[in-house]
This record gives sequence, C-alpha cells and structure tokens, in this order.
Amino acid sequence: MIGGHDTTRAVPRTVHRGGRRVCAPRTLAEEVPVAIVCNGTTQAVMMATPDALEDFAAGFALTELIVDDLSGIESIEIAGHDQGIEARLWLSAPRAERLAARRRAMAGPVGCGLCGIDSIEEAVRPVARIPASGLVFPASGVAAALSALRARQDLHDSTRSVHAAGFFVPGRGMLAVREDVGRHNALDKLAGALLREGIDPGTGAVVLTSRVSVEMVQKTARLGAPVLIAVSAPTAHAVRLAETAGLTLIASARDDGFESYAHADRLAPKENSDVA
Repeated sequence: MIGGHDTTRAVPRTVHRGGRRVCAPRTLAEEVPVAIVCNGTTQAVMMATPDALEDFAAGFALTELIVDDLSGIESIEIAGHDQGIEARLWLSAPRAERLAARRRAMAGPVGCGLCGIDSIEEAVRPVARIPASGLVFPASGVAAALSALRARQDLHDSTRSVHAAGFFVPGRGMLAVREDVGRHNALDKLAGALLREGIDPGTGAVVLTSRVSVEMVQKTARLGAPVLIAVSAPTAHAVRLAETAGLTLIASARDDGFESYAHADRLAPKENSDVA
C-alpha cells in the first residue's frame, strides 16, 4: 500500500459463459490520480497504478526535461490523500529556476493531456539523440528479452490489465521491470528505477508490452537507451523520430521473430534480407 492506496482490489463479479452464471471475485488493478509536484507546483496529474511512485516521479522528471540527471532532484516525498497521491519532488535551485522559466513561457494553462504536456510545441519537441554506446544487440536477444519480461509481470499475472516496461542487457538479463495501467507511466517508472539504481541505459534495450507511440520514442531517447523493443506496431511518426534519434526500433516482436524499423545496424548477426 502506498499513500493509503492499494495496488489491487478484489471486486465482486458474475461470469456469464457457456450458458452458466458463476459469481466469483476477481483481482483488478487500481488506478488513482497521481500528481507530479515540483517545488510546490503541480506539473501533471495522471491516472496511474499506486506503485513505485518514487521511480515514477524521478523518471517523469527526466523524460519530460525537468532534470538532466539525479543531481537535479534533492528529495522525493510521496503523500497520500483521500482522492489521490502527490509525488513531491524538491529540485535543486538551477533546475527549479529553469522549470519556472519554462512555465512562464507557456501560453496556456497546465493540462493533463499527452503525459502532462501543455502545448503543441511541447508535444512535437525535438527528440534527443542517443549517445554513442557501441552496443551490438544480438537478434536472438529479442525473444530472450520478451521471455524475461513475461516472467517478471507479477501485477499483470494477477490482473491481466496493466502494461510493463523492462530493461534488458544481453548477457545479464532483465535488470529492472516496472508495471502500470498506463504504458507511458510504466516507462517513466522504469526510467526512474534505472536513474536511481545507477544502471547505464546505454548498455541495453527498453522492452515494452505496448504499441510504440511518439511519446514512447521521446522518453526512450531522453533516457538514452539505444534499443527499443515492443510487442505491438509503431506509428509512422514514431518511426521518423526513431530514425532522427538514432534509436534501434524493433516492433511486433514475438517468439518467432520481429520487425525492425530504424537503425537495424545494431542488430547482430546480419541476416539475409528479402524485400516484401
């Protein structure tokens, strides 16, 4: 329980199948309003699973350009309310001043649209370039990464209603997994976990149970992971952003194969190719 809120709840239900009705409870994932508050000012309010919220706050601050690294965050406090939870970050003076200047430049009121983004300009901001890492990702590692992620999805196994984001390093396995009802929230939680645990994002791949939208590429690039693997398809704009960022984008990944859309040169060994 975090901030007075459980991660799951058993809910009464009636199952109608095969001409029969069976009454039995089912465990469901909770989602509550979580406010990201920086130095007393709310930056965004999102519906999220009340779990790993310190990671969520740190990861959101990183991927939404509030801080560049952990040194920009002096402390994180989780405070529960009857209606939701506040994840309170206290920023260093330089980061607080930069954030204040950014807010003064905004034309409209704060909203909770695309991950707390306030304007069209913020939504289509230039994507970060992936730092050079020298990572060569084995093609066989895609299936291994998917298998490792499935083995760590405890909340999904009990509820069947949440997304997961994991960080897989060839030769070391799945180093971290975070889950949430929101796919972008799960990725922010993962980013915060890597940041707080001192894991170098340049050494492996982000693995997602969701589709690849613009914001997932933006956040992965901001994190600095050179490879993104997802079980569903990307959007066209997400592919364009991955090309610009230098991000290896792998999608529609299954045990028997995957599709590569950008910077497949990081994959090894080189495979024979046919044009469909």
